[in-house]
Amino acid sequence: MKLWLDGGLQDIDAARVSVFDHGLTVGDGIFETVKAADGRPFALTRHLDRLTRSARGLGLPDPDLDEVRRACLAVLEANPMPLGRLRITYTGGHGPLGSDRGDRGPTLVVALGETTRRPDSTAVITVPWTRNERGALAGLKTTSYAENVVALARAAEQGASEALFANTVGQLCEGTGSNVFVVLDGEIHTPPLVSGCLAGITRALTVEWAGAKETELPLDALERADEIFLTSTLRDIQAVHRVDGRALPGAPGPVSAKAMRIFTERSGDDLDP
Repeated sequence: MKLWLDGGLQDIDAARVSVFDHGLTVGDGIFETVKAADGRPFALTRHLDRLTRSARGLGLPDPDLDEVRRACLAVLEANPMPLGRLRITYTGGHGPLGSDRGDRGPTLVVALGETTRRPDSTAVITVPWTRNERGALAGLKTTSYAENVVALARAAEQGASEALFANTVGQLCEGTGSNVFVVLDGEIHTPPLVSGCLAGITRALTVEWAGAKETELPLDALERADEIFLTSTLRDIQAVHRVDGRALPGAPGPVSAKAMRIFTERSGDDLDP
């Protein structure tokens, strides 16, 4: 296996990032996860645009997108696999043991891991912790992921694959690594970006292709929804058959199933929508 580090491909066993890298010491970094099927990345331009937005939100220099794109293609070519998780990580680079940044410039790592297709439906839970829709990191895809690790571990303990958060005012927000959609009276709704949720790539395409509405929703919309589904880069669209103790029989339901078909068709027709 080879990854991209310091401007070129390196063997995965020999690649090294400094123990003083700000991404390690204080979580000062951003990332993107890109789905790659048979060596072809999906929606790479959208992911790179979001990488830049996250960098600016964190106060990092704009990434060199030509280098990032070149790195992605080089890593994919060097590591052929049917379905891969392409991970782009961009950090503040070598820095002091504190919140101040150093002056050596950012670190860029692009790596690839093999993955498999997710099941058509899954179980989720809600957690008592909240997303801060007014926080400095709201809407940014940063490497400060510890609260997601804690919440996802709670989900795994309860036989679920995802945990859903409300924000500080009790509105439905997002999952640890997914956006959430609910079907109410035949219409698809998803929390708006002002809720503090990440501007997911698959979320945006689902809103556009399936006609979902961005709606402020209370957390208990999960108790009233006829159908629920998640979206993310590696899930695409995945129905929910259980939320906490509530079962949703027959998942995916008709609205979710239609959205799944539309997404599969549209994404198959255009790899960089």
